[in-house]
Amino acid sequence: MSKQPEYPLILVDGSSYLFRAFHAMPNLTNSKGDHTGAVYGVINMLRSLIRQYSPEKIAVVFDAKGKTFRDDIYPEYKAHRPPMPDDLRAQIQPIHDIIRAMGLPIIVEDGVEADDVIGTLTRQASEAGIRTLVSTGDKDLAQLVDHNVTLINTMNNSLLDPDAVVEKFGIPPELVIDFLALKGDKVDNIPGVPGVGDKSALAMLQGLGDLNSIYARLEDIASLDFRGAKGMAAKMAEYEEQARLSYQLATIKTDLQLQVTPEDLTPSGADKQKLAALFAEFEFKRWLEELGDQDPTLPETSSDTSISAERYETILTEKQFFYWLEKLSQAPLFALDTETTSLNYMEAQIVGLCFAVTPGEAAYLPVGHDYMDAPQQLGRAWVLDQLKPLLEDENRLKVGQHIKYDMNVLANYGIRLKGVAFDTMLESYVLNSVAGRHDMDSLAERYLGHKTIHFEEIAGKGAKQLTFNQIPLEQAATYAAEDADVTLQLHQTLWSQLKESKQLPQIVTELEVPLATVLAKMEYRGVLIDSQKLRLQSQQLASRILELEKEVYELAGEEFNLGSTKQLQEILFNKLNLPVVKKTPKGVPSTSEEVLQTLANQFPMPKLLMEYRGLTKLKNTYTDKLPKMINHRTGRVHTSYHQAVAATGRLSSTDPNLQNIPIRTAEGRRVRQAFVAEPGYKIVAADYSQIELRIMAHLSADKGLVDAFAQGKDIHRATAAEVFGVALDQVSADQRRSAKAINFGLIYGMSAFGLAQQLNVPRQEAQSYMDLYFDRYPGVLDYMERTRAQAKQQGYVSTVFGRRLYLPEIKSSNGARRKGAERAAINAPMQGTAADIIKRAMLAVDSWIEAHAAEEVRMLMQVHDELVFEIKEQNLDSHRQQIVELMENAASLDVPLLVEAGVGANWDEAH
Repeated sequence: MSKQPEYPLILVDGSSYLFRAFHAMPNLTNSKGDHTGAVYGVINMLRSLIRQYSPEKIAVVFDAKGKTFRDDIYPEYKAHRPPMPDDLRAQIQPIHDIIRAMGLPIIVEDGVEADDVIGTLTRQASEAGIRTLVSTGDKDLAQLVDHNVTLINTMNNSLLDPDAVVEKFGIPPELVIDFLALKGDKVDNIPGVPGVGDKSALAMLQGLGDLNSIYARLEDIASLDFRGAKGMAAKMAEYEEQARLSYQLATIKTDLQLQVTPEDLTPSGADKQKLAALFAEFEFKRWLEELGDQDPTLPETSSDTSISAERYETILTEKQFFYWLEKLSQAPLFALDTETTSLNYMEAQIVGLCFAVTPGEAAYLPVGHDYMDAPQQLGRAWVLDQLKPLLEDENRLKVGQHIKYDMNVLANYGIRLKGVAFDTMLESYVLNSVAGRHDMDSLAERYLGHKTIHFEEIAGKGAKQLTFNQIPLEQAATYAAEDADVTLQLHQTLWSQLKESKQLPQIVTELEVPLATVLAKMEYRGVLIDSQKLRLQSQQLASRILELEKEVYELAGEEFNLGSTKQLQEILFNKLNLPVVKKTPKGVPSTSEEVLQTLANQFPMPKLLMEYRGLTKLKNTYTDKLPKMINHRTGRVHTSYHQAVAATGRLSSTDPNLQNIPIRTAEGRRVRQAFVAEPGYKIVAADYSQIELRIMAHLSADKGLVDAFAQGKDIHRATAAEVFGVALDQVSADQRRSAKAINFGLIYGMSAFGLAQQLNVPRQEAQSYMDLYFDRYPGVLDYMERTRAQAKQQGYVSTVFGRRLYLPEIKSSNGARRKGAERAAINAPMQGTAADIIKRAMLAVDSWIEAHAAEEVRMLMQVHDELVFEIKEQNLDSHRQQIVELMENAASLDVPLLVEAGVGANWDEAH
């Protein structure tokens, strides 16, 4: 099937590839002693990129020899760069030769850089509405990003669209040049303004706008929040000429007169004979073997031939069905997937099932296609009745992709899926949680180099999108069988990588995959909601929201749309002349939550607006929405838990999001009052107490912390006594509050500056608190330093049980991102270990329920460090105690785990 590529045009920054490959690859040579590492690296990256994106147009752009126009403007431009190593220089021509033999256009333009050629072509393509992907490792090219231009860093497969640029740099693409002009660039020897770094440049751009705006408002710099703001205006004025020069040097040209346009960049056929000679010369034996019967570069004949519809079968007769049933019964492992009418597992009806036993061979079994002229298909009820023994046999091993969904769909038909041995989504997540998305389409491209058939290609988009039962059988069968085939091949690839570690396979098979079954049961059971209570809350909230609107209008002296940022900016900062705390990247005053919180300490309107926003969100998200989410069949609300989203191993939930129901406000707690037990039952909420601090004590092995927990002391009071040098019974409320901020702040790698802000004390005072803390608890400081060093050395940190969190920014040259990665390195082992412990607890509790209390105890929800149950009243106390014991014994640490379990008619009472 011919598919429109996501990015019809790809532009490759060949010079970036060249240096990246040279430094990343080992020092490879052929038998003649020719250096081949950079050649292999560049060509391998190109082949992978083409396989992944199948572009219609492509060009590889290299820098030309000699000087450019920037050297004429500024002779010192790139003057600090060392000369190109001879062994890299010798590999440039072979790289060009191989790329040309692959049939790919190469562009080398004298007098300019590769960036300028790419900039010109992206501008032309964007104006023509052509979506373009620029493959580069150069962050400066972020200035080219727009709605049609995306950057990809092939080292980590991360994409930079306009939103991602803002998230990564704190500014939109149109301010990247200004950012470089202010802070300079040591690599290219762009001078910038002395004394301006990342933080001060961002503060000026976010607060005042672009370079011209900054120079038009130099007097406003002093009011910005960054170190040295008061003296910055004078420095900016002194170095204005240098800043303007830097802007010119950093600007990528987009108006070159090139000999080619994007339309001219169609690749030609590969010259196999020439490629064979080059591969033989450089001794790339595997690529040479591939040339025997296929072109190794072009997407339609790429090396992923094992995924093909040639050996896919549609099961339409009983004879075929029983052949496949026997095949599945005899298989040591088979892939399973269901095709349904809905993503909502409680509403989904099975349209078909698909299976794979060996790579490249798969079958689709339709049972619910209901469009006109549908071919004869086997009946759903009969098929499921025949399959039930196989699906419920725990000795017949299965693998799926996000198989928890299939468990719940099959439960709609009275089938309890057992024998689930693997889940490719969870295998990918455990292998590297931050490598990218863990959906099948992403995994197939990342690990198999295969672009799957996307659902939209066969079903359409938007309001007219077909459900699976309406899709013509031929298309549906290929799509579905591919799902099973890809799942099986993904498992083989991922499992071989996981097995390189001693602990990761166990996290998959002994924790995450079994947990999916537990979560599926919790999801399917659902939680009882008192809709009348929520409707009453909605009415009360609506009344209070109206009162707040009137109060705001009175203070403003006029009515306006409280949801309009523009109108709110006008009222707050122009009419009422409130101080501007922070500006958006576009240079206008911010009305963010953080800004309103700051202003609320001094002014009445921001305080009212904060309350208005909080109540409106509560009403829209929960009190209005939850009653509409009650399932008509069960009378309960059914969330979806996600195991492969949070980087550290924590669970999250959606539809509804149970993790974010507010607990710090009375109105938020009232929402929890609507989560109730059915008659004859009570709600029990069992919560780990200070689990991350206890894990910190275990990981650091600090004697003071370990002893405090072992003796059952109030850890914040104990810390205050140590830090402030007072007796335990003499600790004041303020001292305990400060100690609590220190304890939790250190878990998240908080600096003295952050602690000072939290405690509202001078930075020096906050630093002295931290110094005293580390004097009393030296093991904690040792743990932090050891963890940072370990993270930099191996690129990841681990939980107590061996789960890994990779930190791609841990060696970043960007100080802010590197510091962020260091903070994550300190926190992730604690947060990840806490996540592992509650998952282990859930498995232990579920096993006990299944064996001893199936009719009396129901595990309903998991929220952070808390498990919520519905328990029959007659054995309430003994069951609650058993749950507490199981949770406290879920892990063996150097300090005791403590679980507090409350009881009530609703969740709020039990908490």
